[in-house]
Amino acid sequence: MAKYVYDFTEGNRNLKDLLGGKGANLAEMTNLGLPVPPGFTITTDACRHYLAAGAVPDGLEQEVAEHLDALEKQMGRRLGQANDPLLVSVRSGAKFSMPGMMETVLNIGLNDESVHGLAKQAGGNDRFAWDSYRRLIQMFGKTVLGIDGDLFEHALDALKGRRQDTDLDAGELQGLVETFKGVVREQTGKDFPTDPREQMRLAVMAVFDSWNAPRAILYRRQERIPADLGTAVNIVAMVFGNVGNDSGTGVAFTRDPGTGRQGIYGDYLQNAQGEDVVAGIRNTIPLEELERIDKRSYDELLGIMETLENHYRDLCDIEFTIERGKLWMLQTRVGKRTAAAAFCIATQLVDQGLITIDEAVTRVNGDQLAQLMFPRFDGGAAKTKIAKGMNASPGAAVGKAVFSSERAVELSAQGEDVILVRRETNPDDLAGMIAARGILTSRGGKTSHAAVVARGMGKTCVCGAEELEVSTRERRFTAPGGVVVSEGDVISIDGMSGEVYLGEVPVVDSAVVEYFEGAEPEDELVKAVDRIMRHADSARRLGVRANADTPEDAARSRRFGGQGIGLCRTEHMFLGERRQLVEDLVLASTDEERQAALDALEPLQKADFTEIFRAMDGHPVTIRLIDPPLHEFLPDIVDLSVKVATDGATDKDRKLLAAVKRLHEQNPMLGLRGVRLGLVIPGLFAMQVRAIAQAAKEVPGARPEIMIPLVAAVQELESVREEAAKILAESGVEALIGTMIEVPRAALTAAQIAEAAEFFSFGTNDLTQMTWGFSRDDVEAAFFSRYLDQGIFGVSPFETLDREGVGRLIKIAVEEGRSTRPDLHLGICGEHGGDPDSVHFCHDVGLDYVSCSPFRIPVARLEAGRAALADSDSDTR
Repeated sequence: MAKYVYDFTEGNRNLKDLLGGKGANLAEMTNLGLPVPPGFTITTDACRHYLAAGAVPDGLEQEVAEHLDALEKQMGRRLGQANDPLLVSVRSGAKFSMPGMMETVLNIGLNDESVHGLAKQAGGNDRFAWDSYRRLIQMFGKTVLGIDGDLFEHALDALKGRRQDTDLDAGELQGLVETFKGVVREQTGKDFPTDPREQMRLAVMAVFDSWNAPRAILYRRQERIPADLGTAVNIVAMVFGNVGNDSGTGVAFTRDPGTGRQGIYGDYLQNAQGEDVVAGIRNTIPLEELERIDKRSYDELLGIMETLENHYRDLCDIEFTIERGKLWMLQTRVGKRTAAAAFCIATQLVDQGLITIDEAVTRVNGDQLAQLMFPRFDGGAAKTKIAKGMNASPGAAVGKAVFSSERAVELSAQGEDVILVRRETNPDDLAGMIAARGILTSRGGKTSHAAVVARGMGKTCVCGAEELEVSTRERRFTAPGGVVVSEGDVISIDGMSGEVYLGEVPVVDSAVVEYFEGAEPEDELVKAVDRIMRHADSARRLGVRANADTPEDAARSRRFGGQGIGLCRTEHMFLGERRQLVEDLVLASTDEERQAALDALEPLQKADFTEIFRAMDGHPVTIRLIDPPLHEFLPDIVDLSVKVATDGATDKDRKLLAAVKRLHEQNPMLGLRGVRLGLVIPGLFAMQVRAIAQAAKEVPGARPEIMIPLVAAVQELESVREEAAKILAESGVEALIGTMIEVPRAALTAAQIAEAAEFFSFGTNDLTQMTWGFSRDDVEAAFFSRYLDQGIFGVSPFETLDREGVGRLIKIAVEEGRSTRPDLHLGICGEHGGDPDSVHFCHDVGLDYVSCSPFRIPVARLEAGRAALADSDSDTR
């Protein structure tokens, strides 16, 4: 028969799946001999059964009764008896900490008779007893009976007036109990339940139900906590911090959760119960003040804190109560902390001999490192929020609003900080994006052009701020409330929260970025980051490369620890002044005209590649031949049509319009692009390959790798490879020739494609949208938020790799590709290459490297080390 109830003496901290975090840790402290009130835990199995069947499992009520009987014998009191009553708390406790998301009910067992017995227990303290009783009715009414909590609060506030709750005397509290009973009767049509065991039974059901409360569901989605875990329920003998000034309740941390510094951190509140500390009904006092109030309890608490930290080998978050000078431990858990504290604490614990450096690396993560790398606004500064969008690329940026790329470049050249504001960006905005401190758009999502490019450059970006009406023509935007921001007005954008502020908000620089740029580590945080990163690098198997298209990005990637370029996009090299040459290519009507256009582009391409090879100094450079449709490099069809309709249109304008119409596609992402473009336009890919070869000959040690995009059939790759191999042989240059796996068919026919490819690089941006059947540029704003709210997505598949769908395609391609070519080199170059969870997948599936934007390289390095250490740890178990 299944066991659904465990006494605190039966459990331990390794049973969090069964007992929840709170129950497992209460059991662990009991086993350590710490002063924990006795009690028992109803398991998560019972909760899951209740939620699925709508009723508690058979045998649960009998088990609870047996454990309650044992608790009563241990305490020498019976639950809710009139004379000398036992009271209990009913507390939630899931496997993962969900602070405040689920329910707790204190003082179970009080009624009109036992309240007098409680007063006698406390030496005739009537005030304490009636205060506890009103708390029970208030918590029970709100939590168990579903009554609006404001009804109780309003009654309490009306009685207090300007006084504190501790100023209410016994008579007033007794009257408040009657008022609260009236609220219950009026709202439910029934009297407040006075049977102590019925109170406990209903409270247990309420805790189970709270697992699926809206706030709990939202929190789980935010923290990616599985929805099927359920919560345990802890029944604990009550201890009271509201007996008088020799009693109280508090929260303590074994070191500062904000900085990691060792010391005494926490809050204490005299003559209060646990919820009073977090409810803010009165101002708490610093924990060190407890030494003056009750030195014996203070000293005992410090000793317990040291015991717990050494035992858990980590920062501990502790809840405690003092009842008439007696210290009781109510909870402990590994405490939440800031990113800075996480790195500092991890290395401190290594120095203290509590953990190994291997474990220190696993105690931090890439998301925390990313938080440390981006500048942020001063949290204490005054701010005027005017809008909110998507937090597309982290950081804090302040500057004058500008509404065109040209203006951004112009003002930046004059030494001005600017924020480029657009409805949405396109490749023509690249110069302005480079010049700007940050990018703000009213359209698009986290994988829009603005977001992807901004992350690649380490630029702060807020996308999809739909509240803003952006008029680039009038060079201004209008925010809710009629706030108008014109060009030249200063704004501040927060890439961590997606918030937009009017005026300048002070920015705090990141010392961690300065360290990655080459500065010597000086303060404790940067030294901790340095130690963690060095060990992660020594442990990782995955290489880390950069997605970089310019010499500047290539050089930055080297400083940030990149080991090559995994994606160099050649299409970015056809923008700006070179658009004229692309137009000439499109308008060419003869072979001679087309070749002339290609001949004009070739030396420019060669110069680009030469600079990148030099910047990479012998590290591999994977160059993707041109991928987007040609019409992306031509004028907008609407603008061109308007121009042709005027008297000033030229013959070239008319020819361009005809060409744009001819090249226009309903869905260009699935049209004439990538390898198809190279096969349709003779000489285009050949020109690029010659430029690569000539550049490689000029740079000693250059290691080019040529990547053919959008291949879906091996025949496509064979056709391009034959021509490219011939050019390389004639030039005397060695280069790997491979392909980008971004079409599902390519993944499914990888065994064939590997016959012609020396490497695969998974382009997971396109592979994701083709597998799911939606465009990443359109769907985020359209329905992703609803999908996330409804739990269809736990996280956007463009942010974290979809292991079940896209990941399965990658696994198939890896296995089949290497079955054909065992030495096939494998990498990933989509946005997922810098996502922590996706990096772990890449390690697990056997890729050789990940490639990501330069500013994500440290994150990928850290996560690659963590993945290798996790793999090693699982091998030793």
